[in-house]
Amino acid sequence: MAAYLNRTISMVTGNGGTAAATTNFDMNALMSENRSMQNANLEKSPLQVFVRAKKKINDIYGEIEEYVIETTQFIIALHSDAEIVDKSERELFESYVNKVAAIREVLSRDHMKVAFFGRTSNGKSSVINAMLREKILPSGIGHTTNCFCQVEGCDGQEAYLIKEGSDEKLNVVNIKQLANALCQEKLSESSLVRIFWPRERCSLLRDDVVFVDSPGVDVSANLDDWIDNHCINADVFVLVLNAESTMTRAEKQFFHTVSQKLSKPNIFILNNRWDASANEPEFQDSELEKVKSQHTERCIDFLTKELKVSNEKEAAERVFFVSARETLQARVEEAKGNPPHLGAIAEGFQMRYFEFQDFERKFEECISQSAVKTKFEQHSSRGKTVAGDMRSMLDNICERTAIFRNLKLDQKTLLTDRIQGTETEMMQVTREMKLKIHNMVEEVEQKVSKALNEEIWRLGVLIDEFNMPFHTEPLVLNIYKKELNSHVESGLGSNLRARLSMALAMNVESAQRDMTDRMHALVPNEKLVVQTKVAARSQPFEMLYSLNCQNLCADFQEDLEFKFSWGITAMIQRFTGKVKERNKRAPAVLHRQNSIGKSISSTTPVNETPLCLMPTASSGITQEQLSLISRFAVSSIGSQGTVGGLIVAGIMLKTIGWRVLVGIGALYGCIYFYERLSWTNSAKERSFKSQYVRHATKKLKMIVDLTSANCSHQVQQELSSTFARLCRTVDSATTDMNEELKAIEAQLNVLEANQKQLKLLRNKANYIQNELDIFENNYIRAN
Repeated sequence: MAAYLNRTISMVTGNGGTAAATTNFDMNALMSENRSMQNANLEKSPLQVFVRAKKKINDIYGEIEEYVIETTQFIIALHSDAEIVDKSERELFESYVNKVAAIREVLSRDHMKVAFFGRTSNGKSSVINAMLREKILPSGIGHTTNCFCQVEGCDGQEAYLIKEGSDEKLNVVNIKQLANALCQEKLSESSLVRIFWPRERCSLLRDDVVFVDSPGVDVSANLDDWIDNHCINADVFVLVLNAESTMTRAEKQFFHTVSQKLSKPNIFILNNRWDASANEPEFQDSELEKVKSQHTERCIDFLTKELKVSNEKEAAERVFFVSARETLQARVEEAKGNPPHLGAIAEGFQMRYFEFQDFERKFEECISQSAVKTKFEQHSSRGKTVAGDMRSMLDNICERTAIFRNLKLDQKTLLTDRIQGTETEMMQVTREMKLKIHNMVEEVEQKVSKALNEEIWRLGVLIDEFNMPFHTEPLVLNIYKKELNSHVESGLGSNLRARLSMALAMNVESAQRDMTDRMHALVPNEKLVVQTKVAARSQPFEMLYSLNCQNLCADFQEDLEFKFSWGITAMIQRFTGKVKERNKRAPAVLHRQNSIGKSISSTTPVNETPLCLMPTASSGITQEQLSLISRFAVSSIGSQGTVGGLIVAGIMLKTIGWRVLVGIGALYGCIYFYERLSWTNSAKERSFKSQYVRHATKKLKMIVDLTSANCSHQVQQELSSTFARLCRTVDSATTDMNEELKAIEAQLNVLEANQKQLKLLRNKANYIQNELDIFENNYIRAN
């Protein structure tokens, strides 16, 4: 473009810069070529860098906002576990949501902003209109703009404006009434009127450039408010000077103030109304060049030496000599389809026109670079700071989560080993306790049986201790028997308890303690106290001996009639009893003799007879014959018939004589009368007790096995119930440990999921930082 501009200038000024040379110049071809170059460069416009950078940074911040919201929600969910995330961290993550939302809001409003300043009637509004290619802002002679006017793009085809402090959309034609110093409605110099112009009608507005027009710096001394309210975020300042005069102190003072508030602001200087130089016929080209050089030198000194915002080379490229009104008219004609030179005011139009285009090109490059750097570099840095801080916090949280997970893994391993050990030990203890209970039950049964038999043999002594008065009357005798039964039952129970209960209780308690110790070893310490209370027995063990003599001896029938001990009936009963006893023993004797006979026969020759089986020489009768005679005699004597008695009496009378028989009879009678007189109440009591002893002994022997089994069953039930309670406590502890294991496994699953999510979020933070690094390399450092 610069080469093309130089070529065009040389063509225009080749014949001394005369009007004839201009006429001979093919303006249509030149402008056509210029338009082609503009269209070709439109796609490569420096402003597109800002547009693309803005879109990219907005996309990145969209990802950052999603990332921050996702992370914050995750952290809030984690906050329930104070060991991993504390309140301050949660609040810090929540603050990032608002911070990123605020940055996104700023980014959506970010644009390239250029502010125009200068004295009144220097043509600031005309320059803006020329750049917008339409007459939008009021312009004219004298003090025209009396407030700040901001022109920005809008969607749609309708243009409108909004006054400061109001949301009402007004027609753009009202700008002449609002911003013109000659209108009736007066606005403050610091007030702002925002003009929204369709982007489709202006490429600069389409590329997100905002123009700010200002009142003359010579109409107000309140420069600080101007800068603070309207210029603090400007990317480029354009100082519009009147080429017919020199730079004033007011203009310099304003930019001195700007340079104090902003670090090295980007300033362009336009010497406007340079078309007036063509209307001075007495000025030669050399003199105009001197004037131009003088203006240029002063402008460069102002930028480099006074403001110190650029070097001489850069300052020389930011000083231009243009005619804004002439450029605006040319572009209006061009929009109508006419050649641009129809808007020329004076000779040298082409050079001024291309100078204005050169200004626009460098302005676009500068504002794009400046806006990308000043606006997006800070946002990129903040984005990386947010991502870095969040990643750092996520690293800390991830580390704490890993520590907590390892702790839970250790707890799981310990608990699993404890459960397995408890189950294995429980099986071993169960086998040992069952065997111990079985042995102890057998021992108790033997001891109770032995002790009860011994007490039964000593029953007479116990009954002799009963000293309740004895009477034979039936009613009193029944009471006597009941009391005697109670005495026997109580005495036997007391004796058994004295002999067995303490030892049995000690053995049972010892077994219970052993069970408790063995089972408590399987229970965790923290649950030992509670489970000990559950397993403990409220009362000590006591053996119950259920003899129930009342029912056992209820069929006892006493015989208190007098019976002569040497009476015939008594003798016969005594004799028959012995015979019966001998007869009972006879099979065993015969069996033993047969065994002996067999053993003898095995050692005796066949033809010999054993000596013990041979009849004796003195008796002449065999054992079989003797047994037969004895049975016959007994049956004869026991006969109740008269004949038998007479036969016996006759035999005795014949054998021993009547005198001996009478003596024996007398003695027999004395004995009878003695026993009959001795049959007193005491004798009856003794007989009753003797009969009761025999009956009770017989009955009690019948329940020895039952009583011993009952006692052993009590012991078995006591030990089994104790062991069952202890097993329930161990089962309860095992159940609790299993529930705790399930809870730990659930926590481990949550922690593993949290770790995965934390790593994913941390990787997203790295991704965002990489995206911002790429953005800076492509758009910030590249410039």
